[in-house]
Amino acid sequence: MINGWTDPFDPFLAGLQALNQILTAGIAITAFSLFLYALSFNLRDRVARSFAIILLCVVIVFTTEALQDKSMTAETIELLLRLQWFGIVFLPAAYLHLSDALLVTAGRPSRGRRRLAVRGIYGVSAFFLALLAFGYLLGPIIIDGKPAPHLQRTAWTELFTLFYVTAIVWAGINFARAYMRMLSRSGRRRMLYLMAGATAPALGSYPYLLFGYGLAARHTYLFWSVATVINVLVGALVILMAYAVAFFGVSWPDRVIKSRLFKWIMRGPVTASMTLALMTIVRRSGELLGTPYNAFVPLIVVVTILLLEHAITFAAPLWERSLFFGKDRGELQLLQNFEERLLTQGDLQQFLEAVLAAVRDHMQSPSAFVAALDDETLSPIVVAGNRAMLDQEGLTEALEKVEGDNRREFQWGSFWILPLYSRRSPDMDQDELPPLLGLLGVARREKQRIIERDQREALWLLADRAALALRDRQLQQRVFRSVADLQPQVEMIQRMRAAGRYDTRTNLLDDTLLQEADLANWVRDALTHYWGGPKLTNNPLMQLQVVQELAEQDDGNSANALRALLRKAVDQVKPKGDRKFTTEWILYNILEMKFIEGRKVRDVASRLAMSEADLYRKQRIAVEVVAKAILEMEANHKEQ
Repeated sequence: MINGWTDPFDPFLAGLQALNQILTAGIAITAFSLFLYALSFNLRDRVARSFAIILLCVVIVFTTEALQDKSMTAETIELLLRLQWFGIVFLPAAYLHLSDALLVTAGRPSRGRRRLAVRGIYGVSAFFLALLAFGYLLGPIIIDGKPAPHLQRTAWTELFTLFYVTAIVWAGINFARAYMRMLSRSGRRRMLYLMAGATAPALGSYPYLLFGYGLAARHTYLFWSVATVINVLVGALVILMAYAVAFFGVSWPDRVIKSRLFKWIMRGPVTASMTLALMTIVRRSGELLGTPYNAFVPLIVVVTILLLEHAITFAAPLWERSLFFGKDRGELQLLQNFEERLLTQGDLQQFLEAVLAAVRDHMQSPSAFVAALDDETLSPIVVAGNRAMLDQEGLTEALEKVEGDNRREFQWGSFWILPLYSRRSPDMDQDELPPLLGLLGVARREKQRIIERDQREALWLLADRAALALRDRQLQQRVFRSVADLQPQVEMIQRMRAAGRYDTRTNLLDDTLLQEADLANWVRDALTHYWGGPKLTNNPLMQLQVVQELAEQDDGNSANALRALLRKAVDQVKPKGDRKFTTEWILYNILEMKFIEGRKVRDVASRLAMSEADLYRKQRIAVEVVAKAILEMEANHKEQ
């Protein structure tokens, strides 16, 4: 519907066309935004890919429509009208493609006939596109046509209309077949959303197919009224269809999918459409008042964008809690609060640096440090002042100086050492010392032998602050270790849950799940706990058939079976010949020394003559090679 062709003395018809112009532009913006969303998050899924083709067709149809105006030349209008039909021509094939993808996802894979039919329909659409290019599908432009300028219909146009309707009905039958295969309540509900939303492109094309018929020319008011209602429905249904498709091909929880899509729509289509609508209203008002250029247009654009972005940012936490958290609101709010108040390594270092600065100021000390005790190993995490005064190799000796009273400082070389203990728990005996967290060291000034009373009180107060930080660090490290242990299992469960959304007959341990999963992460976790630990015993790699067969040979010991598989995969990385410390042996040496022998990163890096950062990069490559070897062994086992 070309905008602006109306009787200047008919304000009602002018208002309908202005509203259609705003709605058309809004639909084009929304479809393009959702097209980018599909490309960004779940393009690997067949349903999402076919939906992206439909959205691209909608973008072409409504963008070319929004660009048309009565101020253009007849040649420009004709070019836009033909480009508009580029999107219409490929809609039937895209519909059938989507319906086939839905049937495959619902557990009804094609035996070849549907796949050939989809390719054939694309071929027919390409044939009609060729007819459009050579001027056979549509005739010349009728610039003074009613209700708006349009291309003249031909016999090929009638044939295309029959093809269009047939393909849409065929796709609808496939949608119904896919719906009947849904056994879960959520799957049937979202399939209904998808079926309802799928009517949007067909409805959007309806007014263009009416051009050239006498009905549209005789009933102009009816045509523009129906077009307005259809545009409103198309905008809503495209979003509904995008919502249903957003769940395909991703393993995120439902709340994450809904929240991400909602934010995308609010920040993209809603903001852009509102800005465009207000800009159009202000510009049209200026024209009515006799001012073609209105200085308020750029102002209203900037203000609208800023206000909407500000409102979305502040409202996002509220709508997430009320719309998407559901019964899990308490747990999710706790996680959000934890993320916002998390004490990272950078935060911890910044806080301890402030503590040490205060210590040095009170004691007029040239150097101070805080060392943390992790797994009976004492290592400095923050050093302030003269670092040369701290002999890192002698920290074990400093630890041996600590004994007895938890409020007593000890001398170690040129340092006073203050033990940093955890808080006493209520169930501890009075004479029992709480766990030691680390040490606070303060270098003495020359000829200083004692600590003044006020200095001692301030020093121990600051030591308590440092102990509190180390205690929080220790607790958070436990949380992180627990999360790291849970992550592989949670990821596998999410993938299985996503696989069963629409095909409840699917095997939840299907091969595709293992292939799509981040296998390298699982291999790295298993190698990290190679000699025992939850990352080995609870690893999703236990589900591999090759591991299960090895376990049967080892009296059902799955941990030993996975360890043997890892050993075999690592040996495949080993070059031929005797072990050397050369470039071609570097991946094998990293795997052997870091994981099998269990050496520290610093020792491995020193032995291989590389930096720790380079070691981590090479280690990632080595783990990926092992993961590939395991995947090949699993594939070979299934072929036997």
